[in-house]
Amino acid sequence: MTMKTLFLVATARESGHLGNTEWLARQAAAALPAEQQWLRLAKMQLEPFVDLRHTAGQYPMPTGDMKTLLDATIACNNLVLVTPVYWYSFPATLKTYLDHWSAWMRIPGVDFKGEMAKKTLSLITTSGDRAKAQPMIDSTELCAKFLSMTWGGVLWGKGGPPKAVEADAAAIDNAKSFLAG
Repeated sequence: MTMKTLFLVATARESGHLGNTEWLARQAAAALPAEQQWLRLAKMQLEPFVDLRHTAGQYPMPTGDMKTLLDATIACNNLVLVTPVYWYSFPATLKTYLDHWSAWMRIPGVDFKGEMAKKTLSLITTSGDRAKAQPMIDSTELCAKFLSMTWGGVLWGKGGPPKAVEADAAAIDNAKSFLAG
């Protein structure tokens, strides 16, 4: 079975500028022999999530970029959220993606919850202070537990100004084996 890792990059950084978090993720990915797919959420058309659980009860199959995200999520073995900390939490694009999990669990013919239970969920993040990342780390781990996913843990690096993480020797060292298993 081919191992496939999906990296979801959730940054609001200007296109073309490699931020601390993505730089650290690319260090981790360099040691990964498996097939990789990288999707940048800021470049996708993410529809707002509308909660139909208590009215319609089910959702139609998504289209466009939302279908691309659903397909890529189901096709991977390892899902890695690559996200800086924004106000102690996820950037809006990543929160929107995660909100859609509620819909994807209710699409007729899609066993989203069953498929997610076969996957590992990991988080790569940077912030000026690890304590400020903790709420987001906890939220990611709870998402994994809710869907019976394996929690792959967190790779955290000291971020802040551009290229700050490149001076974090511990994070760079941890990146070498973070996704290796």
